[in-house]
Amino acid sequence: MSSSPEHPARDSGPGGWLIFSFAVACGVTVANVYYAQPLVGPISESFGLDLSSAGVMLTMVLFGYVLGLLFLVPLGDLVENKRLILITLGCLIVSLLIAAAAPTASIFLASSLLLGVTAVGTQMIMPVVAHLAPEQRRGQIVGTVMSGLLFGILLSRPLATMVAGSFGWRAVFMMSAVLMCGVFALMTIALPRRQPKHELTYATLIHSLWDLMLTTRVLQQRSAYQCLLYGSFSLFWTAMPLVLEQPPFSFGHIAMSAFLLSGAGGALVAPLAGRLADRGRGDLVTVTAMLLVLVSFVLTWIGGHTGGATAVTLFVIAGILIDAGTQGNVVAGQRAIYALAGHIRSRLNALFLACAFFGGAIGSGFSGFAVASGGTSMIALIGIGASLVALALFGLEVASRKKAA
Repeated sequence: MSSSPEHPARDSGPGGWLIFSFAVACGVTVANVYYAQPLVGPISESFGLDLSSAGVMLTMVLFGYVLGLLFLVPLGDLVENKRLILITLGCLIVSLLIAAAAPTASIFLASSLLLGVTAVGTQMIMPVVAHLAPEQRRGQIVGTVMSGLLFGILLSRPLATMVAGSFGWRAVFMMSAVLMCGVFALMTIALPRRQPKHELTYATLIHSLWDLMLTTRVLQQRSAYQCLLYGSFSLFWTAMPLVLEQPPFSFGHIAMSAFLLSGAGGALVAPLAGRLADRGRGDLVTVTAMLLVLVSFVLTWIGGHTGGATAVTLFVIAGILIDAGTQGNVVAGQRAIYALAGHIRSRLNALFLACAFFGGAIGSGFSGFAVASGGTSMIALIGIGASLVALALFGLEVASRKKAA
């Protein structure tokens, strides 16, 4: 694999083993952002916090992730990528060990913030993948790696629930530290060196983020769509466990793990979405993704007004659809922004994902309100509203393109 600065990737692109390595690395790394979501109860109990206070740690992780996206990921356009990624992954391992051993709530919250900041190693890898992939296969390859990322997100919560149920919540962070050591070794072997060409300082690099967001129409549009859909995704997966652990469902940790795992099938849509985007069907992928999210919340509404096994079945189908829709939209979005200038891909990816996780933080923040205010009905109303707004914005984009043509 070439280590030269900024030349086009070879026509064949990265091999299957390298793509698989990137997918595993992205999945295992991004899972760290989500391990704490199902562990709010055990962690708050161990530190003597009420649930409302303990919820701050989820916000800290996501807030740290946004900070990392804005202030660390853009460095991929400035410094040698392999060194940057390995340093970031090493710091993530340290933050996991601190979280596992944290004696007080304040130290755990600080480690949660650091964990979020350093978990952005995933989003440093993605631009490298885009750089290595040839134009005609970029969507497919990025989609395949994104499948690994989404599997990491979806498997993180049931895995954390099962491990914590057997060994305690601290064991989850110790387990992840061990897994991340494996990822560090894998990336040491697999990552090619890439030195971007630039004439920037760090200050001008960060300042350029504002200019890119203001002047790049594609980035604005795709960031808005993903903010809305990822916010809906986070709302669903944060709120539904709260619903299902209460009567009449009263799920235990095994049943909850099975439900959280059920949505993983939605990750399989990513390569298909990537291939369609490569063939110029990005609009079809986008509108289909938005409709899948809309339908998922309609099913959530219906499930909330039935009960028993029927309701659980509808919730499972809704989870699969929302995962598929969110995944399809992010693949189409990244395919669109990666088609722009290669020397700014890290910054474009950082802004795109920062907007997505900003939406995710808002969605998670509204989860408690939604459950307390109306349960599945309020969850569905918020999700339906966000999906309709995304569809309306996309309709305006398509109309403006047709008018310009």
